[in-house]
Amino acid sequence: MTVLAVALAIDLVAGDPPNRWHPVAWIGSVIAAARRRLAHGSPPWLLLAGGATTVVIAALAAGAGVVVLWIAAGLGRWGFVLEAVALSCCLSMRGLWRAAAGIATSLEAGDLASARAALGFHLVSRPTAELEGGEVAAAAVESVAENLTDSIVAPALMYLAFGLPGATLYRAVNTADAMIGYRDGALEHFGKLAARADDALNFVPARVAALAIVLAAFVTRAAPARAWTIALRDHRRTASPNAGWTMAAMAGALGVRLGKRGAYTLGDGPLPAPGDIRRSLVVMAAAALIVLVPAALVALRLS
Repeated sequence: MTVLAVALAIDLVAGDPPNRWHPVAWIGSVIAAARRRLAHGSPPWLLLAGGATTVVIAALAAGAGVVVLWIAAGLGRWGFVLEAVALSCCLSMRGLWRAAAGIATSLEAGDLASARAALGFHLVSRPTAELEGGEVAAAAVESVAENLTDSIVAPALMYLAFGLPGATLYRAVNTADAMIGYRDGALEHFGKLAARADDALNFVPARVAALAIVLAAFVTRAAPARAWTIALRDHRRTASPNAGWTMAAMAGALGVRLGKRGAYTLGDGPLPAPGDIRRSLVVMAAAALIVLVPAALVALRLS
């Protein structure tokens, strides 16, 4: 509990370190290099090469977690600080909050171009140059909801269940999925194992996070009943078996419509306004606490 609390505090106060010092950026560099060199050839080769890349990256990340624990054990009572610093690199609540809030600020100022650029740089991989203001806000809200799972709940639960190696392994697989887990060209096969592994690791955290959004809607004066109804109704509409849960729950909690052109629509009502991005951040923060505090207490009880 102490390590998790300190890690969250480090992330909230300091945010992500520069890329040259960030282990996740190192992982991303290795994945990008493997993609450039190996993502060519027949489907069987792509499956083999992409699968090997994912396995090796995950194993190295888990191994790094073991090494950090070994070093921390030699530091005595202060070893938990090193472990917390390492765990904070697996979390990204401050970065998510700043990115989404910055987009809301740009939209409120009428600077759609800056909002589009920030959305594409920080939060989504889809093209943003032609998105209208409501679509930019919707994509930001979707990212807040989805990253409740990816950046907070899942790595924290993996840490509580499997220790630091579990959290670092999750972050490596999630990064691989974000970079190569697509159904485009060679990535259809090269990123298949990364995508399937990420689906498996997020299966429980995504549903826990969606339920937390429903509960958070009670304490943030949103719409808990509607969040539950929309989550149950719309979660299957996305290609991901997990992301639809939190995005649909957030759409229901805020009473807005989220979606991606030609792909899916979640919820009812109008597209979000900039203020809805800020509301989603409040719901997200409350949901994170609703998950992490009880989970940490259970982990302490079982340890």
